[in-house]
Amino acid sequence: MSEILRVNVGLGERAYDVLVGSGALAAAGSELSERFPRGRAILVTDRHVAGLHLERVSDQLAGLGLRVDPIIVEPGETSKSWAGLESVVDALLDRNVERSEAIIALGGGVIGDLTGFAAAVTKRGVDFIQIPTTLLAQVDSSVGGKTGINTRHGKNFAGAFHQPRLVIADRDLLATLPDRERRAGYAEIVKAALIGDAPLFDRLEAAGKDVLDGAALDAAVAAAIAFKARIVAEDEREGGVRALLNLGHTFGHAFEADAPKDMIRHGEAVAVGTVLAFAYSAHRGDCPAVDANRVSAHLRAVGLPASPAELAHTDWDAASLVARMRDDKKNRDGRITLILARAIGDAWIDPAADEADLLAFMETQLS
Repeated sequence: MSEILRVNVGLGERAYDVLVGSGALAAAGSELSERFPRGRAILVTDRHVAGLHLERVSDQLAGLGLRVDPIIVEPGETSKSWAGLESVVDALLDRNVERSEAIIALGGGVIGDLTGFAAAVTKRGVDFIQIPTTLLAQVDSSVGGKTGINTRHGKNFAGAFHQPRLVIADRDLLATLPDRERRAGYAEIVKAALIGDAPLFDRLEAAGKDVLDGAALDAAVAAAIAFKARIVAEDEREGGVRALLNLGHTFGHAFEADAPKDMIRHGEAVAVGTVLAFAYSAHRGDCPAVDANRVSAHLRAVGLPASPAELAHTDWDAASLVARMRDDKKNRDGRITLILARAIGDAWIDPAADEADLLAFMETQLS
């Protein structure tokens, strides 16, 4: 077991800790056991994650005197739907879940989002615990309380703010993660540095691809979570500065929505979106071009795509992408909201981007 790093998300009576590092699950023993007064742990996971991790997690919980009662759904975004939500809520009610006991979400972002939303609406709110099994979920969706499902209108268009009671970001659970998924998760780590922590970006840049393993990864995960925790504590419900956490996402979500299903990863789209956010900032004269170049060079150094042409899908249309951006949830008064940058570590919110200029910029980037 490595040193366990602890990050607090300061939300008053709803504050909680995130435990980071190899062996974090074992280190959380006493904090876990008190959450299950009936001696059982209802756990939601998907069939793929169950095959990789359910036995081990169940054994560790059994050592605490807890019996695991799993709810297993199909893997992938199709489970993050109205039908998937109904299935999980019904399964919880079939088990007569009580508001005094917590539900465990064991899996990636889909499981965390789905389980969190089910916990928010079942009996008007039961507690839940996040045990994320992907790097992306460890540094992004498991922290901050944004839960939800997808609708025909887009990703996460139905949901609730419902904070977990504990998050366990155990590096050991990443051992089965493919390299592509690990790199995709890293996009959310570097995003935090680019928003508001220039010294962190300097450290990540110096480490290069070595940051993806071992104690260096634990430190980077903890730093990114600590940054996000400060933002969430200031603006829990995304009415102001929390929108900064969407750096790269307005562009990235457009690529995800326009790509064939499962062709590109969320983190890959965010990586390209982040490069474009800096490039567009430089195009407008808001940000030094050298900073935009540093961002793209670092992402390529760790194996992430840094331009639309480097994504697995390359058949893009600028007008279609901008139309997708027009549907973003952050938008106000029919204007596109963009998260842009004045420099590395100095992001800001532009609530009314010039759509004609944005379209011309995208056409240039795609040509």
